[in-house]
Amino acid sequence: MKHALYAGVAAMALAAGAAQAEQLTVFGPWLGPDQENVEKVLAAFAEKSGHDVRYVGSDSFEQQILVDAEAGSAPNIAVFPQPGLAADFASRGFLTPLKEGTADWIRENYAAGQSWVDLGTYAGPDGSENLYGFFYKVDVKSLVWYVPENFEDAGYEVPETMEELKALTDQIVADGGTPWCIGLGSGGATGWPATDWVEDMMLRTQTPDVYDQWVSNEIPFTDERVVAAIEEFGHFARNDAYVAGGAGAVASTDFRDSPKGLFSSPPQCYMHRQASFIPAFFPEGTVVGEDADFFYFPAYAEKDLGSPVLGAGTVWAITNENQAAHDLIAYLQEPEAHEIWMALQGFLTPHKGVDTSVFSDPTLKKMNDILLGATTFRFDGSDLMPGGVGAGSFWTGMVDYAGGKDAAEVAAEIQASWDALK
Repeated sequence: MKHALYAGVAAMALAAGAAQAEQLTVFGPWLGPDQENVEKVLAAFAEKSGHDVRYVGSDSFEQQILVDAEAGSAPNIAVFPQPGLAADFASRGFLTPLKEGTADWIRENYAAGQSWVDLGTYAGPDGSENLYGFFYKVDVKSLVWYVPENFEDAGYEVPETMEELKALTDQIVADGGTPWCIGLGSGGATGWPATDWVEDMMLRTQTPDVYDQWVSNEIPFTDERVVAAIEEFGHFARNDAYVAGGAGAVASTDFRDSPKGLFSSPPQCYMHRQASFIPAFFPEGTVVGEDADFFYFPAYAEKDLGSPVLGAGTVWAITNENQAAHDLIAYLQEPEAHEIWMALQGFLTPHKGVDTSVFSDPTLKKMNDILLGATTFRFDGSDLMPGGVGAGSFWTGMVDYAGGKDAAEVAAEIQASWDALK
């Protein structure tokens, strides 16, 4: 009933907008193929609403949108790659709250709906909280990649719980194999793959509110629950028998090279935990779904924390209000707005009302099923932390930990860097 109600409200909003066409500017981070794809969605909206819609993309979005907002020349809608920047804009009065009823629509129609409401809700300049951000286009990180033929030859089954994943890890070692390939190298960003592991482990050992308190530093890195999550990563990464090349190779192996061990003969490893983009670094000609596949990085059955998913996504917010901007947010609630991009490439959505058969790529459909099955969605924690921590001491601390440093000592150093910012 609610779905029909809010769909009707969105349709009425679009009809009203069409009666009074306006110019609408959308500024976002997409260039190249993604720009072409979002322009197809916006073209459909323009045709439906009568508004004159123009998209501009930039590879320096974060810097430019701040310049534009401070100069009073912001676009009508900005597409933020990270909610942290959107929250900063809301606190400075640069964002307009979304229409009443939007939060209810999200709760009803997005998988793990409250998660998306929370991620788009920020404090305004007066301190009061409102829904400012609408998430559209999402990425999934909670994935484990493997080669089906290797599993089949060895008689392994895809694990459905963390308990089963740990048992499989031990079974592979008992059979004389190496379970995991893990690499943290990434030039100046070395260490970030380990932060994803820790974030996934926080969501699998603690409730979502504890994850949120950690990300905002309401509980410190030195909290025993955070240290335990770091050690959960260490369960896999600091065991010589578990990792290709031994634990000492984890920090020095480039993340782009680390999945290659899946494809060697015999396999150097059987599993690799990484986000949805990693096939770009598979051997040329690898067909996902045949030569390589993935499964959901599972949760503990005994902890009863549902099916949490870690990921990222873009949040759309109104930075220069007009009716057309509100009409576009209403349009993004319609399945059509999602299905247009689903039929192209590189798009995942938590919208429960879409027809997933329109996905052009069965791999994307399978990833989207994981997203739709999520009971909790949380944004990459390091991206929400202050830059000096999330893209600084957290990265380097994880390299130190992978190299053998004590988890509590590493956590204390990360926390000290955060305290120094206050």
